[in-house]
Amino acid sequence: MTATPAFIAPTHHEDPAQALAQVRKIYNQQVSHLREAVARFAAGETLASRVRACYPYVRIEVASSLRPQAMQGQAEGQGLSYGFATSAGRYETTLTRPDLYGNYLLEQFRLLRQNHGVQLEVGTSHEPIPVHFSFAEGDHVEGQLGADRRALMRDLFDLPDLTAMDDGIANGTREPRPGEARPLSLFSAPRIDYSLQRLRHYTGTAPDWFQNFVLFTNYQFYIDEFVRLGRQAMADPSSPYVAFVEPGNVVTHRQGLPESDRLQGPGLPGVAPPRLPQMPAYHLLRPGHGGITMINIGVGPANAKTITDHVAVLRPHAWLMLGHCAGLRQSQQLGDYVLAHAYVREDHVLDEDLPPWVPIPALSEIQLALERAVADVSGSQGEALKHIMRTGTVASTDNRNWELLGGNTAQRRFSQSRAVALDMESATIAANGFRFRVPYGTLLCVSDKPLHGEIKLPGMADHFYRARVDQHLRIGMRAVEILREGGSQRLHSRKLRAFDEVAFQ
Repeated sequence: MTATPAFIAPTHHEDPAQALAQVRKIYNQQVSHLREAVARFAAGETLASRVRACYPYVRIEVASSLRPQAMQGQAEGQGLSYGFATSAGRYETTLTRPDLYGNYLLEQFRLLRQNHGVQLEVGTSHEPIPVHFSFAEGDHVEGQLGADRRALMRDLFDLPDLTAMDDGIANGTREPRPGEARPLSLFSAPRIDYSLQRLRHYTGTAPDWFQNFVLFTNYQFYIDEFVRLGRQAMADPSSPYVAFVEPGNVVTHRQGLPESDRLQGPGLPGVAPPRLPQMPAYHLLRPGHGGITMINIGVGPANAKTITDHVAVLRPHAWLMLGHCAGLRQSQQLGDYVLAHAYVREDHVLDEDLPPWVPIPALSEIQLALERAVADVSGSQGEALKHIMRTGTVASTDNRNWELLGGNTAQRRFSQSRAVALDMESATIAANGFRFRVPYGTLLCVSDKPLHGEIKLPGMADHFYRARVDQHLRIGMRAVEILREGGSQRLHSRKLRAFDEVAFQ
């Protein structure tokens, strides 16, 4: 026997807001059922039966892939590459965390109604909610239990099932069973919840604070400068940013911010951790998640893949890589910028998910924003801009000591590819952006030229980093401003969408 909440029958909605309200109702009911049972179990009570709760779902029936002409023209006029089904059929997805994804879901529901005129069916799925994913922010119930009680949880509650969390939809490898509905979203609810847990672990902050524009870096110098600028913004009552969040969910509010606008929620106020997490995240918040998140991903393609695998479930509008690279051309100077317009993928961490033969195109909206940002911040224009920034191919490798390979093997490959710079993360971040339909871009700064005898020496490197980091970071932040001003509709390019694409962004 299994204890489940009272059944809520499926409902049909023409109003997206009412559909979202029903999703909230079902989710809150199911999660409350789990939390109450866990609380009794943690208090020592012997539960009489297994306890189960399930995710809500949304489902639509599309009669024809041909949208009404007026609707079709309206959607195409907006330039959106999502919000519609590519063919007739039944589509559905499980949903989680409507408190976090409320605005996102409302927009997806609105577009489905606009483009197809369909009713939105909302109900309770058969997909169990793993008990670990029901805990509220800051809850660590399992830590209070002895080993025997923790082992008993497996018999009483559903635990995470990795078979329900693969990326077959995003990878284009999913084979639906006969009669099974087609997916509405790239990610199922368990896959999203898994990544939200991982984000807490790796970045030291709640997923609630992540913004829609993400900067990745591979050097702590950039984080130090971002923290300085973030705190500076909080001291300015006229700043468009309202709060700055650091690891441990430590919040600094903008000076003069009304009490009613201050961040509220479980785990607040936060506490700085005794040591930084593996990939610490910092969030400069604007209303509507329109601010900037910056993450120090450390060194290497494995880290780059790990963090982007999880950030992707938040459906950001763009992510950009700001970091250092080795310049491969004699004409380059230390401190020059490289705007990547192509990638040589020798990182290998994504080979099974996205074959190396898949091209990773440059996205014009991102490229133009980065180029304009370099011009705005540096004050260089025209020919002068070309002297400090080169557009070219970036190679990413999984071998940190690539320059020690014998027989000029690496140099020959890089020469054949016409690469102008090399690092260990950029191609991975771009490829995962392509894979997960997240607009991406790369602006690197030349910090050494190993092929030409200019290697990093401690004193030179320290001086270089401090002299260049501030400008480079300001360029990245300026690029975000340009992208935000242009509107998210222009960012989500059809170049990132497959033939038989899901309807959700």
